[in-house]
Amino acid sequence: MNPEIKKLRDKSDEFNRLRIQSAQVLMGKDELNIFQAFPLLLHFNHPTLPGYISNDTPAGICQFEITQEHHLLADYFLHTELPQSNVQSPDIIGLYAMGSTSSIGQSSESDFDVWICYPHQLDEERVKLLQEKSLQISSWANRFAVELNFFLIPDNKFRIDNNAGMTKDACGSSQHLLLLDEFYRTALRVAGKRILWRQIPIEHEHNYDEYVQNLYSQGELFADDWLDLGGFHRIPAEEYFGATLWQLYKGIDTPYKAVLKTILMEAYSWEYPNTELIAMSYKKSFQEQDHYDENLDPYCLMLEKVTSYLTSINDSKRLEVVRACFYLKTEENLSKVCLNDNTAWRRTVLNKFVSQWHWDATQVADLDNRNNWKVNEVTKAKDVLLDALMTSYRKLLSFARDNNIGESISAEDIGILSRKLYAAHETLPGKVDLINPNISPDLSEPHLSFIQVPENRKNAPGWYLYNCSLDNYTLINTPTLMHARYLSKLISWCHMNRLYEEDTKLHLYNQGSDLVDQKLNQFIQDLHSVFPIYVPNASNQALSQPCEIKQLAIFLNVEKDPTRHWQDTQESEDNQVGDVLSYGQDNECLIGSIDLIYRNSWNEVRTLHFDNDYAVVDALNTILGKMHQDAKPPEQIHIFSYSRHFKEQLSQTFKTKLTEFIQLRLDSLFQRSVQTLWTGGRKFGFYFERTGVSLQHLESTVDIYSHISRKKISTSVINLKNTHFDQTAEIIESHISEGLIQFFFENYADGFNVYIANADNEVETFHSFAGSKDDLVQNVNRFYASNNNEVNNLDEQVNFNLPQFYEIELLENDELVLSSFRSNAKVNEEESQKLSS
Repeated sequence: MNPEIKKLRDKSDEFNRLRIQSAQVLMGKDELNIFQAFPLLLHFNHPTLPGYISNDTPAGICQFEITQEHHLLADYFLHTELPQSNVQSPDIIGLYAMGSTSSIGQSSESDFDVWICYPHQLDEERVKLLQEKSLQISSWANRFAVELNFFLIPDNKFRIDNNAGMTKDACGSSQHLLLLDEFYRTALRVAGKRILWRQIPIEHEHNYDEYVQNLYSQGELFADDWLDLGGFHRIPAEEYFGATLWQLYKGIDTPYKAVLKTILMEAYSWEYPNTELIAMSYKKSFQEQDHYDENLDPYCLMLEKVTSYLTSINDSKRLEVVRACFYLKTEENLSKVCLNDNTAWRRTVLNKFVSQWHWDATQVADLDNRNNWKVNEVTKAKDVLLDALMTSYRKLLSFARDNNIGESISAEDIGILSRKLYAAHETLPGKVDLINPNISPDLSEPHLSFIQVPENRKNAPGWYLYNCSLDNYTLINTPTLMHARYLSKLISWCHMNRLYEEDTKLHLYNQGSDLVDQKLNQFIQDLHSVFPIYVPNASNQALSQPCEIKQLAIFLNVEKDPTRHWQDTQESEDNQVGDVLSYGQDNECLIGSIDLIYRNSWNEVRTLHFDNDYAVVDALNTILGKMHQDAKPPEQIHIFSYSRHFKEQLSQTFKTKLTEFIQLRLDSLFQRSVQTLWTGGRKFGFYFERTGVSLQHLESTVDIYSHISRKKISTSVINLKNTHFDQTAEIIESHISEGLIQFFFENYADGFNVYIANADNEVETFHSFAGSKDDLVQNVNRFYASNNNEVNNLDEQVNFNLPQFYEIELLENDELVLSSFRSNAKVNEEESQKLSS
């Protein structure tokens, strides 16, 4: 073996041993057992071990030796014996933990991200078995509250084009060589072959493959001894945009890390085209120094890179944010006594940094107190973090535009990521903003006060929320948490952000509504009982479609109850259920206010409030307007009434009408229908059509038929003409959704037509479109992403509500179908997979 490479190999082995030791001392008991056990589960394939799928599942890790400690671990933790015979022909090249494991950034919130590297020649069906087994092992680890994520990486992944699919943890096409950059600077070899790249002299990075092949041919190295994912000396600039979107998405749950990584992408773009990757800095330090210190720590290297960049552009504001994020990510509380001697090196490094930053004791103590931060501190922190993230995003958009750089991220992935960000960050009327992305563990308050301000006062009318009692002195010295026009927005916000717990005391100062203390407490308890805070993440499939109402909670007469001031009276049994919408001689509607709280398929929580004389009509029409023709009905509908009289009748009447109207909305594909509703002494007509529901106040029966006859002028409500297929109009009509811009590609043998539906469901047609669909989608996405984000206007809000794209095509059985757009790269990948299998 080449003497220089042998020396580097031995140093790498020693550093790897030190890093594993450093990582393990920070782990809890279950974490440590999982970390030491998962290589055994992948090395052996036996029915008694967790994750077993079948005998044909790939097994065996190259160069992995079973020790006595492994047998003891299997006995006391896995409660079984390891197979006696070792694997003869290993299928797995190695297991490598990447990310924060063993770095100064490792903390109690850190998960294990592990690459399972395998030969690209491995049979496709067996790769699927290995994928399934890795998911089973992850589920098993989750039972111990340990997050263990596996990523299957073929050894040629970074030598071919990237068409990988995106999941909750896998970045898909959003980054490729940037992922290799992160791997090379963070990878910890848990089991398997050594990583070759670190041993190759840095001066040969430009001719890496040629140099390595020469070493092989001269017998200086043996290819079978190493994991070789290839070399690189630069990252294509096209990756920066997708990588930034991915980090913004990860920032929803892990903001500190995301701020560091997003500004790193910005720093990389700033150095373009002469970008110096952190992996190269790591490699240089590794090859030059004989001891392991912060110069080889991945997080310290990232901090150094970002600090240098922000200092160069005189951005002291974000530099302070970066330093705070770095400090908080470590979870080392320097203001408190440390009882764990194993973290001494981390505290030494941090103390050096804090001294360099000129932080005082008060600043450190405030950050160390983050577990006790409440709503005001958390809101401020979230705003600062989000501002730092969005500044990076806008600068990278400007970079891409100024350099005429495209995106390597696929149209599918950019659409999904942008909608995840839209759901998380877009501030909209009625939307419940989530303020605590894992910043503080507990925002609950002992007291919450709701104060109503009527019209024609100094302050804006509506409701004001305070996290204190109604004691005058306390109230004067407490800032307002939030103002909303209606109460249900504040209640929903308190519930979803966990300010309210069962022992929270609510206080009410009412000036005009029919609300009383008992009703307020019942309202939030009812919401708490049926509306979960945590739900599974929205699927990629859901994010590729128009959003639908998944869960709907309806609250009648919270603020306005027409029966509230009635004298106690016997409710006549002769009153029919329907009478409550037009009750008594005055035809009064006994539903005075309606509050809707719903979660859609993109996992947004939204609120709506209706309190006019025809609240029932407006609420029904609004709910139906949020359902496109192909939508599924809500999975759950809960209705609560707070009326003093006719409580059950009101709930039942509204539920009956709502159920009936939802069924008509979703079942009226081939026929139109009209339903009348008599409420408050007036008659309204609901007209159910393919594109939606229209509403008209009816003076007489003649109005019903005149409205229908006007609609019959065209068989297509959107009036599409000259479509290639007769059913195209119906398919588009059934799928368009208000508030979204949607592109429909009608494919035929010689080309395609383009139909563009705007946010108001108006459709524009382009026949025989000349050009590439992939180019069109990329340019449209770039236009909407860049909209309102000019270089000289960085304070404008980022637009994440990008258009949706669909294909309309005729199948072999003459069925016309609609599906989400897939780029040519995705289609080619799927076809090649079919051929190989």
